[in-house]
Amino acid sequence: MENLLTSNIADTFLTQLQCPQCGAVYAASDLNTVCRTEGCHSTLFAHYNTTVHFDKRVLKLRPANMWRYREMLPVINPANIVTLGEGFTPIIPIVNSPNVTEGNEVLIKNEAGNPTGSFKARGISMAVSKAKELGVKTIAIPTAGNAGGALSAYAARAGIKAVVYMPQLTPDLFKDECRLYGADLVEVDGNISDCGKLIHDQAAEKGWFPISTLREPYRLEGKKTMGYEIAEQLNWQLPDVICYPTGGGTGLIGIWKAFDEMEQLGWIGPERPRMVAVQSESCNGIVNAINTNSDSASFIDGGFTIANGLRVPKSYADKIIIKVLRESRGTAIAISDQEMQAGVRELAINEGLFVAPEGAALWQAYKKLKASGWINYGERVVLVNTGSGYKYLENIDRDLW
Repeated sequence: MENLLTSNIADTFLTQLQCPQCGAVYAASDLNTVCRTEGCHSTLFAHYNTTVHFDKRVLKLRPANMWRYREMLPVINPANIVTLGEGFTPIIPIVNSPNVTEGNEVLIKNEAGNPTGSFKARGISMAVSKAKELGVKTIAIPTAGNAGGALSAYAARAGIKAVVYMPQLTPDLFKDECRLYGADLVEVDGNISDCGKLIHDQAAEKGWFPISTLREPYRLEGKKTMGYEIAEQLNWQLPDVICYPTGGGTGLIGIWKAFDEMEQLGWIGPERPRMVAVQSESCNGIVNAINTNSDSASFIDGGFTIANGLRVPKSYADKIIIKVLRESRGTAIAISDQEMQAGVRELAINEGLFVAPEGAALWQAYKKLKASGWINYGERVVLVNTGSGYKYLENIDRDLW
């Protein structure tokens, strides 16, 4: 079956890094963060040689993890891959809520089964692998919870030192997880943006390589594998709508990038899902930007939300997120903590799924968009649940039970 890849088999088709805003090109062999063009400073995208014949049937014999798409991933030497078995998570249909789903096929892409319990394992596996390949000794990350635990685990696996800055209001489980894996944990009286500023100020002085969301090129490459999997698991027929919980937005951008790459490879056609960014009412800058027809999001921090991953006052790549939503004819919607609490309970008791509050927000967003007529009869909808509800037990109101 491997002979279906008729070109010389390569470990990666990676060619270069490029800025999607100004077009500046950077060598993939160098350690890069963001675009260095004056006044730009955009996230950098990895580019691949998609003119090589790559038959998707070769995937059938490969392991069920995200590295099955290795030619379209940026690690050059496979010896540098740092993996704990992340990726190829199941797509599960909603079956016991016909009063809500009638007329639609609603599917949950359930990322809870990833190592460390969330989709962060994908991006962190990729970033740590590439950092190892480029000789990095210490990685620092600002996190609302899950990314810190993932970095701590993957850095331990790689033999790289991890430094994690985390808001004090983060549930203790996330803090204990980092300490257990041996990371240096710093609690910050503030939000994830405050954590990021502190790391940025200290990284050069202390020799850390910071991997803040979308301020280095490779976490995006791990997250994009969700897009490849959605296509493959649905027999290369993309859904009509994808709802995605949007804090930093790496996954939403990555999924969209994956669709473009697969079209260039000839694996799918030009049809695309409508992308929906789902935010917390506490941090709803993307929603406001879409509603006011703005090209960028304002900084909004309404304080604590039970969906820790959604407390991102302003994404570094807000302009790219908004561009994806507009290109896809998508939208953005904000959900309250009370609605998330109810969604967690509803999916648990009806479907046997204990999703993160971020995943519950998607369920509530689907119901609202369907009720408004934005989601049409007969459409297939994928909700990307980004993590396990077990990690959020401190946040969830016990009175619901």
